[in-house]
Amino acid sequence: MNTNNYKEDGLLQEKPELWMPMIETADNVGHRYGVSRESQDEYARDSQLKTDLAQKSGYFDDEIVPLETEMLVTNKETGEVSRKTITLQKDEGNRPSTTLTGLAELQPVRGGEHFITAGNASQLSDGASACVVMDAKLAEQRNIEPLGIYKGLAVAGCEPDEMGIGPVFAVPRLLERFGLKIEDIDLWELNEAFAVQVIYCRDKLGIPNEKLNVNGGSIAIGHPYGMSGARMTGHA
Repeated sequence: MNTNNYKEDGLLQEKPELWMPMIETADNVGHRYGVSRESQDEYARDSQLKTDLAQKSGYFDDEIVPLETEMLVTNKETGEVSRKTITLQKDEGNRPSTTLTGLAELQPVRGGEHFITAGNASQLSDGASACVVMDAKLAEQRNIEPLGIYKGLAVAGCEPDEMGIGPVFAVPRLLERFGLKIEDIDLWELNEAFAVQVIYCRDKLGIPNEKLNVNGGSIAIGHPYGMSGARMTGHA
């Protein structure tokens, strides 16, 4: 039984914010914490440029498995649809020609004085990602060189009407567990569901911008359902 849109009456009455669209929660963050539209657009533009440079520099090449598939091609003049065999070798969502002027011209999805546009939010893309986690001794036996060491995680909740700021609560908890501070970490990856929540998390936590999402993020690369965490882990 598909319960995707199921609503529990008691919970709905007690906490209706649980059923808020994510875009509404993102607008809430912008209004509540004073994150301007201009700063969101600037962050989104930078994400596009970072990803473009990273792709051209080959920084994603070793983590992508080429995939052969068929693409539907529509003739614009005749409307005829044909199939073309292609090999996907890189993420295709990046828009390196993005400008602040172009972003500023986009209307907020929810209208009025809101913030979120098609340009400063992640794109919902097709994609898949996987990370192999295994025992260090087993990896040694199989002559597999680890790319990293899994140390731990922390889970923290936040109010559902500001869904995207979870790292503000989870990150300090994780750092405290290992006796670390923000400045001890050389590279940060935070998912770019919306520029507004990344900006707020970055500034609230005090993460230096030059250490955050150095090769862009989901705004430029795409945000497939349930895949970005694995992708960011593998890339970092």
